[in-house]
Amino acid sequence: MISAFDLFKIGIGPSSSHTIGPMVAARRFRDRVAGRPGLARVSAEIFGSLAWTGRGHGTDVAIFLGLLGHEPATVDPDAVAGYTRALAETGAIGLPGVAFDTTKDLLFNFTEVLPGHTNGMRFRAHDAGGAVLDEVVCYSIGGGFVEEEGAAETAGLDAVAVPHPFESGADLLRICAETGLTIPQVQMANERALRTEAEIEAGLDAVRDAMLACIARGLRMDGELPGGLKVRRRAKRLHETLDANRLTNSRPAHEIMDWISLFALAVNEENASGGRIVTAPTNGAAGIVPAVLRYIVDFCPGWTETRGRDYLLAAAAIGGLIKRRASISGAEVGCQGEVGSAAAMAAAGLASVLGGDARQVANAAEIAMEHHLGMTCDPIGGLVQIPCIERNAFGANKAVAAASLALHGDGVHFVSLDQVIETMRQTGHDMQAKYKETSLGGLAVNVAAC
Repeated sequence: MISAFDLFKIGIGPSSSHTIGPMVAARRFRDRVAGRPGLARVSAEIFGSLAWTGRGHGTDVAIFLGLLGHEPATVDPDAVAGYTRALAETGAIGLPGVAFDTTKDLLFNFTEVLPGHTNGMRFRAHDAGGAVLDEVVCYSIGGGFVEEEGAAETAGLDAVAVPHPFESGADLLRICAETGLTIPQVQMANERALRTEAEIEAGLDAVRDAMLACIARGLRMDGELPGGLKVRRRAKRLHETLDANRLTNSRPAHEIMDWISLFALAVNEENASGGRIVTAPTNGAAGIVPAVLRYIVDFCPGWTETRGRDYLLAAAAIGGLIKRRASISGAEVGCQGEVGSAAAMAAAGLASVLGGDARQVANAAEIAMEHHLGMTCDPIGGLVQIPCIERNAFGANKAVAAASLALHGDGVHFVSLDQVIETMRQTGHDMQAKYKETSLGGLAVNVAAC
């Protein structure tokens, strides 16, 4: 079982696997070696996809921040440049007598891939003579999750007994049928094994507020995104155009699609600029769940805070299944595991709050995932910009379409949620590595990054 608060992590852009995960890992290593006798220097080495696209994804900066003691949920995005500049100038990470040289102590290993995952990291602690005092190998497996090599620890809902454990979509539908509970109610009952209901509601509201705040900031910001591709933000201008059109009589019927796209663009432009976002379930796909949430708030009658919580709980139930049975990592299974998973989560959440029963909710998730199968992850320049930002707009619209189709049916469908998740896993396994967040194939090599 995976908690909603493991899937929805508040952090900074541009990548959950390349930014949030490495920052978490570096912070854990810092805490582990703090106070170690003889410690004089720390170093880090990154492998595979982290090395290939790390600079475009901000992996180096994330590791610097983690070694300085910062955490994704609380670091001020506007202060990041100052933190990294000070580290480069002083080499001090805040541990007495411990140095870190930003030009020498972080190695990008472009030739080796560690056995546990393509997003591998190795942290070392050294004495004054350079001897290794301690070493940790860990992996950023997507969505900000970090696994340490050799560790068999459990966390979150895996560590406790829950009233309604489910390992598959079939399990979830059976539980709903037997208990009369909705999918959000099942997820909420399980979340109570870790927190009080008041804590859960407050946490979900904080996630909701962070998502909506990210959209709001994205609608205000203008200018060029960092990274060298000279990609200009579009959300602010599109918002102004749509807002002005409210006063006209010539608004096209498909305008609602533009609003949904707008909300997703706003989030992912913020993500690309290193702003504060919510993994949903990853940074690269962070715009889809918030865009559909904002669609519910603005365009679906009957908005309540309870609706917002149910939306996130239903989305978390589906996202947890996908993570457990397949992957939410672009480096493992391509973009189908990121944008496809996010669309399935958003479709399930929307179908749930619009009155769908458990079978219709599962059908909505299946439809959304099915029509992202085979999507590669091939970001131009290693940046989470092209095609990532627009993919979120399309994923959000697909999620709404999937929910609508499911709600017009009776929940009986030929392809089950479990079958489409397994198909996604198999497709990702068969996909060539160059199409999985390496920038070694696809658009990344057929479009000049300049």
